Amino acid sequence: MAQVGNERDASVDFVDEEEDAVASAEYQEFLALYDESMRNLTEGEIVRGKVVAITANEVIVDVGYKSEGLIPIEEFRGVDGEVHVQVGSDVEVLLEKAEDQEGHVLLSHSKAERMRVWNEIEQSFREGRVIKGRVIDRIKGGLTIDVGVRAFLPGSLADIKPVKNLEILRGKELEFKVISLDRRRNNIVLSRKAVLEKEYERKKAETIEKLQEGVLMKGTVKNITDYGVFVDLGGVDGLLHITDISWGRVNHPSEHFNIGDEIEVVVLKFDRETERVSLGYKQRGEDPWVLVDKRYPVGSRVHGRVVSLVDYGAFVELEEGVEGLIHVSEMSWTKKVVNPTKILKTDDEIDAIVTEVDLDQRRISLSLRQTERNPWEELAITQPPGSIVEGKVRNLTEFGAFVEITEEIDGLVHVSDMSWTKRVKHPSEVLRKGDAVRARILAIDVDNQRVSLSIKEFMPNEWQDFVDGHQVGDVLTGRVVNVTDFGLFIDIYAGLEGLAHVSEIDVPGGKLDDHFAIGDWVRARVLRIEQDDKKVGLTLRGVPQPSEEEIAELDAEAAAAAAETEALPEEEPESADAEGVEEE
Repeated sequence: MAQVGNERDASVDFVDEEEDAVASAEYQEFLALYDESMRNLTEGEIVRGKVVAITANEVIVDVGYKSEGLIPIEEFRGVDGEVHVQVGSDVEVLLEKAEDQEGHVLLSHSKAERMRVWNEIEQSFREGRVIKGRVIDRIKGGLTIDVGVRAFLPGSLADIKPVKNLEILRGKELEFKVISLDRRRNNIVLSRKAVLEKEYERKKAETIEKLQEGVLMKGTVKNITDYGVFVDLGGVDGLLHITDISWGRVNHPSEHFNIGDEIEVVVLKFDRETERVSLGYKQRGEDPWVLVDKRYPVGSRVHGRVVSLVDYGAFVELEEGVEGLIHVSEMSWTKKVVNPTKILKTDDEIDAIVTEVDLDQRRISLSLRQTERNPWEELAITQPPGSIVEGKVRNLTEFGAFVEITEEIDGLVHVSDMSWTKRVKHPSEVLRKGDAVRARILAIDVDNQRVSLSIKEFMPNEWQDFVDGHQVGDVLTGRVVNVTDFGLFIDIYAGLEGLAHVSEIDVPGGKLDDHFAIGDWVRARVLRIEQDDKKVGLTLRGVPQPSEEEIAELDAEAAAAAAETEALPEEEPESADAEGVEEE
């Protein structure tokens, strides 16, 4: 094509020689079109040309002018360093000058590309169309965007919500709207927010059209709080409350979801006026409590995982959404469990027995101890009431002593069953912790887990000794242990008390407590011995009372005996609460 302009005179000579060829209509049309193209080429315009040659430094392009145009090869080199045209390629170029001093047409591919881009951007700006671009740099106040030319995206217009770290957008291909344009100053301002808002409104309209109670929808976890999860359903946010995440226990929503998770939810409620949406996740499946009484009947053995420990027991997950409670009273047959952590730990896999199912309250009561033998029932069979047992005193309380029967069971010897005749005020008067004793089982209460023991039949029988060694008429010396309106109670033999009725006491006048006090030494005569009721009647009438010298001797003897008793090591009695028992 370029050679045609240089050989135009030769063509004329050829016409002179070959008149038929010159007269050819096709050739004449060609010349007319060529001349027209030359007249239409204007400096500053974008024209199309064809690559006719590529050298080391230049790309030669024919634009239909009398000579080719030269373009620096760098204008065709991509970011990868490779030249992206070849001989025969059609390219758009800017005609900068029709002819330089050397007769070449001055062309620019990069300027043509830039002008084309600007033209497209201007048209997009006028029409309000969206353009695409790539984020290439973070600068003060925003981002630099490559849309064919450099443009500026203010940070405030990068998203619908403020973006804390604009760096996360670097390198991304995004869509923008041109909101400001100044070609003379090469200034283009973009907004991604405008694009997102329009898209948001479109999605929102579509979502609202679909929203209705009971519909299953897909969404994206947008935010997680202590009380629930906010899910983007597509322009509309819905709240998935923590109570609607699972039929089971949920300590925090983050246990189940992460921000960005794609999840499927059920619309529980939708208010079109306020655009509030309540969502459910657990409602995708059936409520597990519907058939709980069928799956976990009372008496059945179940397997589960300990999910929570509280002061009063342990919660055990039998399946998702179904938990049972093992109360502390159902953790052990023999121990009073004060702290459940002493028996179980979170995530323990255990077996338990179902003891109660309350569908209305959604409660299942479980027993850990019933998975094992009941030692109280075994004791009632192997050692029924009347059996004699031997064991050590494990503990002393205000009202008795606990004696080991087996490794698991202790029996209580009440103070009233420690002596035949002596009024025992504290078990330490008879027993000490660690003493080995024999005892008879009086009663076994399996339901309340109690065993009553007696040791008095294995202790000295003061009553029988008294009966064997004394008779009516004997005069005895003893101490007053109680003063009442109707008489005096006197310790007459090793704690055995006799009663001297007021009618058997010579009192000059006034009340008995005006003449007698607890601890006084007195002499009395035996009036009667009641074998069946183990009672002794006394009289002070006609019985000479101890002299001061005799009283002094009696006090000395009593003091010596008390000193000998106190010399023995004393065991500190433990309270009933320490063993978790109380007086029956």
